[in-house]
Amino acid sequence: MKYFLSLLASLWMLPSLWASETIVLELYNDKGLMGKQITNVPNESSLNSTIELSWNNRRLTLQENYTLNPQGFPIGVTVEGISAFGAPVKEVFSVKDGIATWSSRADDGRESIKDDQFYIPVDGINNAALVRALLKAPFNQLDLFPSGKAQLTKVTTQVLKGADQQQTVHLYALSGLNLTPQFLWFDDKGYLFSLNAGFIRGIREGWGMETFEQLKQLSEKAEQEYFSDLSAELTTPLNQPLMIRNAKVVDFESNQVLSDTDVLIKGKKIAAIGKNLKAPNNVQEIDASGQTLIPGLWDMHGHLSKTDGFNYLAAGVTSVRDIGNSPSNMEDIEKLFRKSYLGTRIYKSGFIDKKSEYSAGNGITVETLEEAKEAVDWYADRGYIQIKTYSSMDPKWMKALAQHIHKRGLRLSGHIPAFMSAEQAVAAGFDEIQHVNMLFLNFLGGDKIDTRQRLRFTLIGEQAKDLDLDSKEVKDFIKMLADKGIEVDLTVSTFNSLLLTRDKQIDPEYAAIAEHLPPLFQRGLKTATMKIDSPEQDASYQAGAKALLTMTKKLYDAGVPIIPGTDAFTGFTLLRELELYAMAGIPTIEVLKIGSLNSAKVVGKDSSTGSITVGKDADLVLINGNPVNNISDLRKASLVIQGDRMFQPEKIYQAMGVKPFTPSVKLK
Repeated sequence: MKYFLSLLASLWMLPSLWASETIVLELYNDKGLMGKQITNVPNESSLNSTIELSWNNRRLTLQENYTLNPQGFPIGVTVEGISAFGAPVKEVFSVKDGIATWSSRADDGRESIKDDQFYIPVDGINNAALVRALLKAPFNQLDLFPSGKAQLTKVTTQVLKGADQQQTVHLYALSGLNLTPQFLWFDDKGYLFSLNAGFIRGIREGWGMETFEQLKQLSEKAEQEYFSDLSAELTTPLNQPLMIRNAKVVDFESNQVLSDTDVLIKGKKIAAIGKNLKAPNNVQEIDASGQTLIPGLWDMHGHLSKTDGFNYLAAGVTSVRDIGNSPSNMEDIEKLFRKSYLGTRIYKSGFIDKKSEYSAGNGITVETLEEAKEAVDWYADRGYIQIKTYSSMDPKWMKALAQHIHKRGLRLSGHIPAFMSAEQAVAAGFDEIQHVNMLFLNFLGGDKIDTRQRLRFTLIGEQAKDLDLDSKEVKDFIKMLADKGIEVDLTVSTFNSLLLTRDKQIDPEYAAIAEHLPPLFQRGLKTATMKIDSPEQDASYQAGAKALLTMTKKLYDAGVPIIPGTDAFTGFTLLRELELYAMAGIPTIEVLKIGSLNSAKVVGKDSSTGSITVGKDADLVLINGNPVNNISDLRKASLVIQGDRMFQPEKIYQAMGVKPFTPSVKLK
């Protein structure tokens, strides 16, 4: 833990002894090498970094330059490059005479900075300077600038041996930059050696994936201990009958809200519903007067990570359909959610893409139709309920592949492949379409455009407003979707974020919750996703977002089955997605049904969950308000029940550094 402080101090005093260093971190996904982060340290007062990442249609390029004072704190920072979706990045920070001046995509400022505050660039990725400073700081803690606090906790040390090399590495938990700690491997000097972050795997150049797997096992063990202990603290076992008294109960059979109603939960199931129910022996009671009981919510477009259960359960989301993940990551998450982590019920969709420079890089990447069929079989044999295909798939494969998928008893959904229209995809056998943009592209590009590229986003911003949604061709297309029962996983909120975020303005999709989030998160919500070059383009993108809501209502009115997905920040985004449906004009009780019972139908579970019905699973959320009157009240979950477990959102949020939205209901 001392990190050779005396040696480092001598290095600061004797610059002539400094040797320039270059550290290369190789970054991989399921497809292979996706990029590199190169850190160059020419002397004790400088640190420079370049990162280039390529996956799907994203191309991220950043150059970070740090000028450091003798304590290792930044006195000058520049970050320049291109964000993953094409927005230009330029950030500058400097300190002179105790005054910090900065300009970033998120904010500009000029104010006093303390000697012990460390500036975190909003677009920066390289954490070497921060970690090196934390290693020298008292108790390995630092105040961040403009706000926040970071802490480094040492977990374990490992000596690695290769054929002709040896390396000592340390596993640290880095807290304060995200809602939950990151577990990362660093070398003796504080430079990143290995990381395991969702679908991205990183390892120091020259060591290879065998070493990565060795370190992954050790870091996962440490993570599991931390998050299992935290999960246990935040879970209340339900080992006896529970009576919820005097609640407003959302009833989908009558499409009404039942007043002053009791609900009895026994043995993980809803045992009785009524007024003034007789309490069984050894019952625990909750007075829910003034609160509304709804079924647990569903996110039908998740890409789960191991710690997503915290956000989901705090938001009242008890079930998630994972629509595309690394198979190994999915296996790990299932085990953890089932055994020790806060987690949702999981419904798995297998992910397949054809190999190309634009293929996604997670799931299974194939080169032939036969390989695609073999991938379907692999998923089917392991309990996956459907297949999601991606943009690089060959349109000529889709009919035969759909037949094979259906033969195995699975459903087919996905992005519409490049050079194929949505109408053609449905004719080929698609059961469901991911993302509202794919409906617009049926008319804006049809089968003539390469939607593997960012064109599938920019066309919506540029042309969606000009599509006549009352035209015969659009009406006929929507009627076809309704007649065939084609579900549409809209993810409207995520597309709003793409179209509407602007530099130095809070993403409107998170405006209602921003002040509840940690300071670094709030800054991150103030950066544009897409490149906007003119007021005319800005107005066009604004109008495109409005067109998405208009399309949403037309789908609903025509009877097209809508399901709510996010593909974004877990928990919060699902609540915003449902809020948008209400804003589009869908009745709020129908929005709640879309978010629960209708989603359960898609995965074939509506007989056992999705509504407050005797005999169904006790997946329930108590809301301190009435979302039928005000859909935004969904953010005020005061209690979440999942079978034989209860969770208090207030406590979960506090553990993540999030300001709670309402007090938890009192448990007697």
